[in-house]
Amino acid sequence: MDLLAVLLVLELVGVFAFALDGALTAMRSAHLDLFGVVTLGIVTAIGGGLLRDVLLGELPPASLRTWYYLATATAGALAAFWGHALLSRLSRPILLFDTAGLSLFCITGAQAALESGLGAGQAVLLGGLTAVGGGTLRDVLVRRVPTILTGGLYAVPALVGAAIAVLGSTFGGDTLAWSLLGAACCAALRIGGILRGWHAPRATLRSPDALDE
Repeated sequence: MDLLAVLLVLELVGVFAFALDGALTAMRSAHLDLFGVVTLGIVTAIGGGLLRDVLLGELPPASLRTWYYLATATAGALAAFWGHALLSRLSRPILLFDTAGLSLFCITGAQAALESGLGAGQAVLLGGLTAVGGGTLRDVLVRRVPTILTGGLYAVPALVGAAIAVLGSTFGGDTLAWSLLGAACCAALRIGGILRGWHAPRATLRSPDALDE
């Protein structure tokens, strides 16, 4: 199996994971019906990839040009809808599925950008966008502050994972090995950000009273 085939498989796994995440979020946060659950699952699953392909000029986007992206996303959303009782017994399932989608999409998005001829910096940015785009659209649709703007690490792990994958390709290393390493680092940072309260540096603003002293 060549690299492109492996990356396609990884992206479809990410699509399925993000569809589960979006569907579970729909049921827990917005209490949507079956149509709403499937719609939100699909948007979460393919939203980042759509944005990436539009920016790369790959029109129509891959998720609309082939049948298996939408089929995988629909299957993930339906699995969450019909298996919600079972998934609810798992420990923090939304976190696990969101982390899986984030980690896989950051590397597949970066590699897609490189395949299109973009430079390393642009590939890292598009990898991050592919990873966080679907989750951001999901949060907006359920009227929730996007995860990318709240506590814990979200965009930073995606950018780190994409950067590691790009470095491996840029310096002639084993692209698949570096991509998997990037995905693992992204997952570790994301989970650590939630469980241990890690976050990106924040600005410390002094109060007006303190400035007058």
